[in-house]
Amino acid sequence: MVHPEQYTETSDILETVIDKGLHGLPEVLTNVINLAMKIERQRYLEAKPYERTESRISHANGFKPKQLNTRIGQLHLSIPQTRDCEFYPSCLEQGMRSERALKIAIADMYFKGVSTRKVKSIMQELCGFQLTSMEVSRAAALMDEELDQWRKRNLSCYRYVYLDAIYEKIRYEGQVRDCAVLIAVGIHEKGHREVIGLSVELSEAEVHWRNFLTSLQSRGLHGVELLISDAHAGLQSARKAIFPSIPWQRCHFHLQQNAQAYVVKSSRKSEVAGVIRSILTAPNASKAMTLLNEAVKHFEQDMPKLAQWMESNVPQSFTHFKFPAEHHSRIRTSNSLERLNREIRRRTRVVNVFPNTQSCERLISAILMEVSQEWETNAKYLRF
Repeated sequence: MVHPEQYTETSDILETVIDKGLHGLPEVLTNVINLAMKIERQRYLEAKPYERTESRISHANGFKPKQLNTRIGQLHLSIPQTRDCEFYPSCLEQGMRSERALKIAIADMYFKGVSTRKVKSIMQELCGFQLTSMEVSRAAALMDEELDQWRKRNLSCYRYVYLDAIYEKIRYEGQVRDCAVLIAVGIHEKGHREVIGLSVELSEAEVHWRNFLTSLQSRGLHGVELLISDAHAGLQSARKAIFPSIPWQRCHFHLQQNAQAYVVKSSRKSEVAGVIRSILTAPNASKAMTLLNEAVKHFEQDMPKLAQWMESNVPQSFTHFKFPAEHHSRIRTSNSLERLNREIRRRTRVVNVFPNTQSCERLISAILMEVSQEWETNAKYLRF
């Protein structure tokens, strides 16, 4: 005799709809999927419950509980098992794809700067179940493969390359440390900007910058005509070791900041800034050198350390004069990276302290990939 279990369950489903209406949808969907999986197992076994038949290929072996988060709420499913362990419901595989899509949506919210607390609140409101911070992090981990492919993609010819670093707080070996996020942006020979590399390191020491620049080189970076960055000692040592023949442009913005450390009186900071600005924005290298010599003579009496510093450091910002005049405003500073850094900090501010370097790299990679793809579809940054 065939067991009438499925007909009873169908009646239970209808009763749930009658009693609870739309509020009972999670329970209704749970019962429908459970019933569908039982029917699918029957078809796989080629036998109904308690039915004896020569065509049976295996036997039922109970159920395995599983919770599935969906857009309408949390489902408590009972997955039918078989003794040969080869059966798995196709309807549940489709559900897993939907679950993955939901988790990717959660991860996308996180990457766009929504805090884990707000993500949990949104999911409670929309789907009727709560997520822990760990579940949000796991959802974000689903993007790892795509982000890893983007970070390791092959590079080509980039005429100008900007280098910079920002610092994020990361928990490392039981302590909260300020770790460096090394970033490289390139101007492609076609004129578009791209983020071509990033790496999360413990500091800006030479060894970290050297490994970072070597990785760019091994991925195919070539055709570089100019490197633009600040004068950080670790970066400069690594740059000279990996790209010794490529000209270097010292960022005007950082140069101005460095100069202020040699101004003895606060009242004269604006004067010094104005003098240096006039030098750096000169129409050509000859005029810039003339203005620099005049400034050194002007400051050598009352601020000799500043005068000495200007004489040896300011010419490092003259490299851009060797390139086309229409490019000067774009290549004499790394301000484009400063704007990028502000966008990163706006998104990472909600995290405050990253639990590890992997989570920091994951979030910042997602931010940079989004920005880089937007740059590639916008108007050209430079024309060659």
